[in-house]
Amino acid sequence: MNPIIEAQLAHRSIRKYLDKNIEPTLLHQLINSAQGAASSSFIQAYSLVQVTNTENRKKIATLAGGQNWVEAAPEFLVICADLSRVEYACVEQGLGKLEGYAEHFLTATVDAALMAQNLMLAAESVGLGAVFIGGIRNDPAQVSELLSLPEQVYPVFGICLGYPDAEPDVKPRLPVDVVLHTDRYDASRCEADVKAYDAQMEGYYQSRGDNQKTSNWSEQTAAAVQKKKREHMLAFLQERGFLKH
Repeated sequence: MNPIIEAQLAHRSIRKYLDKNIEPTLLHQLINSAQGAASSSFIQAYSLVQVTNTENRKKIATLAGGQNWVEAAPEFLVICADLSRVEYACVEQGLGKLEGYAEHFLTATVDAALMAQNLMLAAESVGLGAVFIGGIRNDPAQVSELLSLPEQVYPVFGICLGYPDAEPDVKPRLPVDVVLHTDRYDASRCEADVKAYDAQMEGYYQSRGDNQKTSNWSEQTAAAVQKKKREHMLAFLQERGFLKH
């Protein structure tokens, strides 16, 4: 097994950090390496906002549902899907402004996510810990205002970075045989696969060293999806120039 695969298998979200700053040179190196991620048609439709303002950090932590690690982390970055440069290029080339097509929204969002995952892996490879913060979408309009995001740019999620002050257990992922289908999607497996994984996760939650609880994957997933619908997102995205077609 090589070091990259070992790092991928060892991933866990880190929410407690040592009081130790990340050198600016290192942060730039990590972002530079993250930019090695694949990008659809090489449009590189993403930007990062490094949030250093203490009050803004506090506001974002509150908007994200009281996630105090947003305040405490040595670095907090907001990952944005960014079509503003793309739109400028389109206008300069005489092809007009973007019109809010779903395909362009998907492309920018995927670009941002691929880059962000590269960033997390790079950070973990040098001994840093990280956690993604999807809670900034609780109120993306306020986050956008705090960060002065223009049209054709929206905050997808945040990422906390720092030197770990905790060693949480690695959560067992869905087995490969569950997520891998050959030639055609086999929907008949769903019930058995979920029940087996629920039993595995229930054992994990009851046996882990910290934060033991009685739960399973279905319970956690259903609550996460059905209680976080964020019904404001479509209108917000359309106001910023996305998803009009």
